[in-house]
Amino acid sequence: MKIVRSSKCSLKFAHPAKLAILDTVLVEYSAVVNFFIVKFWPTPPRKSELLKPLVDAPVTWLSARLRKVAAREAIDMVRASVERDGDKAKMPQHRGERMCISSTIATLAPPKKASEFDAWLQLRCIGNDIKLDIPIRFHEHFNEMAKSGKRLESYIVTREYVQFAFEIETGPKRTSGAVIGVDTGIKALGSTSDGQQFGTDTQEHIDRINRCEHGSNGQGRARRALKQRMDEVVKQMFTTLGPLWLVVVEKLKNLNYKTKQRRRLCKNMRRSIGAWAWRYWLDRVQRECENRRSVFRSVPAYYTSQTCPSCGLVDRRNRDGEMFLCQGCGHTDNADINAAKNILSRFLTGPYGAGFKAVPVSP
Repeated sequence: MKIVRSSKCSLKFAHPAKLAILDTVLVEYSAVVNFFIVKFWPTPPRKSELLKPLVDAPVTWLSARLRKVAAREAIDMVRASVERDGDKAKMPQHRGERMCISSTIATLAPPKKASEFDAWLQLRCIGNDIKLDIPIRFHEHFNEMAKSGKRLESYIVTREYVQFAFEIETGPKRTSGAVIGVDTGIKALGSTSDGQQFGTDTQEHIDRINRCEHGSNGQGRARRALKQRMDEVVKQMFTTLGPLWLVVVEKLKNLNYKTKQRRRLCKNMRRSIGAWAWRYWLDRVQRECENRRSVFRSVPAYYTSQTCPSCGLVDRRNRDGEMFLCQGCGHTDNADINAAKNILSRFLTGPYGAGFKAVPVSP
């Protein structure tokens, strides 16, 4: 099994004059990408159809190679928007913050005579006789990725950093081990179907974010601290639970500070949901599953916290805060752990869980 991971190297060591030139390129590149987005919307051509007449359509000083790169990115953005939202899709817009380039434009070369840098990212065939040599200094994460995988000849360039991609061979998927369901929450970041809870200090980090002025540097630091804590909790969870064959999570969506339900959520609760960073958490769990060769699946989240795993009764009154008490049979449990059991059961009893039914489910 092959996975792709990335690592970012800062451009803070680059000369301001080079960064100014890079800004000019990014602005022009963005204009060309947006030109192709308008031209291709909503039915983009195949990338094999990007012939010279089509690539030469925009009026720009960018080279033919970079125009073709821009057209490819426009096709990907249009397709992603249409596939994600269907008939409700809106035309995407490139904001000029980054450009995705390949070895036809960029090459990572060994250092020249400057011992303070580890490599130079050489940008060629940009257009307007522009050539850029950007100094790169590797760090521990980059070196770890380089040791464990093969660096790909593709780059994402922004004014702040260059993102490198690595292809890593992790081996075949596991065919044995424990199976668990994971409920995602604010009080406990991860509650598992075997009765354990991880990240019970998440509410403290969310409160810290909400105490800061919106958009301030302090709030930015608090958000980064929350994500760092999520990274730690994921590693702790997988280390504690041992080799996992299957991990099932709930498929969350449309959760933000504007979230409303039949019973209107209070302002503080909506602020907490807005600062929750649940997408980052679920993405982090999925990536850890890939690293450890575990199977990752998701199921719809409806009524998982209101369903009794013993008698099957679905009642809103079953959950009272962090406690679950079935109004029918009297079954009691922690509400989040109870939801995790329902998440796992929902997958195992579904059409795609047949291959895992030989493994007993935790009571």
